[in-house]
Amino acid sequence: MTTVASQLEPRLAEHRGELTGYCYRMLGSAFDADDAVQETMVRAWRGIDRFEGRSALRSWLYRIATNVCLTMLDGRQRRARPMDLSATAWQPVEASLTARQTEATWVEPILDGQVMPAGGDPADLAVERESIRLAFVAALQHLPARQRAVLILRDVLRWKADEVAELLESSVASVNSALQRARATLAARQPTPMSPAEPLDEEHRELLSRYLEAFESYDIDAFVALLHEDATQNMPPYEMWLAGRDDIARWMLGPGSGCRGSRLVPTMANGQPAFAHYRVSGSGGYQPFALQVLELSGGRVQAITSFLDTRLFGLFGLPPQPGDAGSS
Repeated sequence: MTTVASQLEPRLAEHRGELTGYCYRMLGSAFDADDAVQETMVRAWRGIDRFEGRSALRSWLYRIATNVCLTMLDGRQRRARPMDLSATAWQPVEASLTARQTEATWVEPILDGQVMPAGGDPADLAVERESIRLAFVAALQHLPARQRAVLILRDVLRWKADEVAELLESSVASVNSALQRARATLAARQPTPMSPAEPLDEEHRELLSRYLEAFESYDIDAFVALLHEDATQNMPPYEMWLAGRDDIARWMLGPGSGCRGSRLVPTMANGQPAFAHYRVSGSGGYQPFALQVLELSGGRVQAITSFLDTRLFGLFGLPPQPGDAGSS
């Protein structure tokens, strides 16, 4: 191993978390982000002897990661949420399980610990939390890939225009123009700004405790009482999305009634509270079923997204059985 390689090797791993966050915002998938960061590290390792230190190691890694993401995005359809696919109303309860898309169709969740550093400045953590929320990541997918990179680097990571221009081998004027177009697109996609993600306090923890209790006891009256009147529910990979307490209650008492007897294990995803959802298995135990990501607002649940991709349990380090989770 050369002297340069031996000096830089330990420092590469220090940037893995922030690179994962960047690639996740670019790609909309925790699995794709993991692949992109792995490829970034492989390319960096192979080229480490050619790294001359003329730019910061961090900038060099972001250049590689950006190129990896742009290659991965080339020719791909954008990822979305179920409500993004429908130009009209939500699907009625009776038709909720009739349309299913591949996992590559959907924006996927990511574990907070993969992208958010422990501790740190509260203001910086607030930005991190906002910029990995499902709605924001889904909105980013509407941007052309290079505009997406510019907006993330400038507005989320707070890079200077000349730094982004150097990374993209472009001009400052071109970067500023791309940023303006990207901001305009996001404003059109989100004419009403999202409510800020609220840090979990005692009131929120009480709400989540009541949510868990109502769901596990399958007390639907108590459950829907915790929801906003216009709350939404969606369940990738199905195209279904429901709006309002009444439709959510009808679905849970109808097609969703197989969730009776389920167990929930708390976790955090996309800067929001989440639950690992285990359903009763045929053998009488429990099996992984879904990852529920909640959005809270005004002391109630505003949205529930249940991801049925059970690969997420392994990615999130979740136990195969709820009883193995301990007090987590």
